[in-house]
Amino acid sequence: MTALVSTCPATGETVWSAPAATAADVTAAVARARAAFRDWRATALDDRIAVVRAYAGVLKERSDALARVIARETGKPLWESAQEVATMIGKVELSITAQAERAGHRETPMPFGASILRHRPHGVMAVLGPYNFPGHLPNGHIVPALLAGNTIVFKPSELTPAVGAAMCDAWHAAGLPDDVLQVVQGGRETGAALVDAAIDGLLFTGSAATGAHFRRRFAERPDVILALELGGNNPLVAWDGDVREVAALVVQSAYVTTGQRCSCARRLIVPAGAFGDAVVEAVAALIPRLTIGRWDDSPAPYMGPLISDQAAATARGQVDRLVALGGRPIVPFGTVEGRRPAFVTPALIDMTGIDAPDDEIFAPVLQVHRAASFDDAIALANATRFGLSAGLVTADDALWQQFLVEARAGIVNRNRPTTGAAGAQPFGGIGDSGNHRPSAFYAADYCAYPMASFEAGGATGQWDALQPHLALAEGLARS
Repeated sequence: MTALVSTCPATGETVWSAPAATAADVTAAVARARAAFRDWRATALDDRIAVVRAYAGVLKERSDALARVIARETGKPLWESAQEVATMIGKVELSITAQAERAGHRETPMPFGASILRHRPHGVMAVLGPYNFPGHLPNGHIVPALLAGNTIVFKPSELTPAVGAAMCDAWHAAGLPDDVLQVVQGGRETGAALVDAAIDGLLFTGSAATGAHFRRRFAERPDVILALELGGNNPLVAWDGDVREVAALVVQSAYVTTGQRCSCARRLIVPAGAFGDAVVEAVAALIPRLTIGRWDDSPAPYMGPLISDQAAATARGQVDRLVALGGRPIVPFGTVEGRRPAFVTPALIDMTGIDAPDDEIFAPVLQVHRAASFDDAIALANATRFGLSAGLVTADDALWQQFLVEARAGIVNRNRPTTGAAGAQPFGGIGDSGNHRPSAFYAADYCAYPMASFEAGGATGQWDALQPHLALAEGLARS
């Protein structure tokens, strides 16, 4: 049996290890979830809500311990891991509200009785989690799916299995029946077995390439609900404002979480001329001042390592390609002396006038493009197959209105980092950034299907309504 081992990217120490689930293990887990579905979907909504709220209570009790697990397994600074746990807790009440508003019970009186809208769960949902937010992002699928009455088989990222195990344990400590939520640990083979199993839905957060594979894989399985939250080559247009504030906003957009957020800015678009040059220079001056360190360093660092040495090597290869195409490193993509290879320094690459690959570099790498006009800036922003997030920095209301009309993205922010998103709003993108099933507040939409009913206390009035037609038919028969 293959062993699954996760390591801390900051230290190389083993965080978690256990045997990976086999295809037979996955099949058995799905079968147990199928059997558990009958009782869980019949459980009263108030009782499901009580379990979900109890889960939030367990997270609160274990918040410090869970934050440390997230920090060790991802390399994130502890302050950011603590924020992730707080977001997981906040997701519970937001999901309860969303379920009521978007997938609740509606009843309209009619002359014969009532028109009623209900929502029903799909069945067994497979959740594939990412490594960058190993608690928050799968939590955003799991909580609404359980509220709706689905059962779940959850495969965490093979890079962050300890977080997935801790989440599952918290659910069961909250009183959720064991087979309603199960975790299968493993890599690609385990995930493939889960995708091939008799599931009713696949809820996935990850790369656009994997999302494209799932689109093809499920093209002939329309019975399976598919919700994809993918990446982006996100533009940030910085057009006017206080240079110092703009530069800080750019840094927060591009380099937070060591660039490992799907909503991070990947392309900085500035006007050609003095203001654009000043913004680029100010960002370049801030980069060396960003503190980089282990998750438990004191004082706390701004950035930790990338998720793995391999991730750093992949990003370095992508940056080398940009330079080979003619990109000019304003601030090169570097290593951190005395640290493991997963530690990298942020890069700022001038790609003005260069046809750069339309790829997501999942690392602290920002490409600079200069635009001759605001129309050109919007055209550059939209020149991507993705469409997750975009931002505009301006005090000009007219420019903002134009940007709102013409920008192609699911999250469009003004004078705020591209990474800013509210849990009480939908989260998702267009193009290769998703499949038109946004998550966050709108996750309730894909966790249940609507059932519309006409209902009356008895079968009355139908015979009288049919009489004129019966009389006509009898007359025709006699003639």
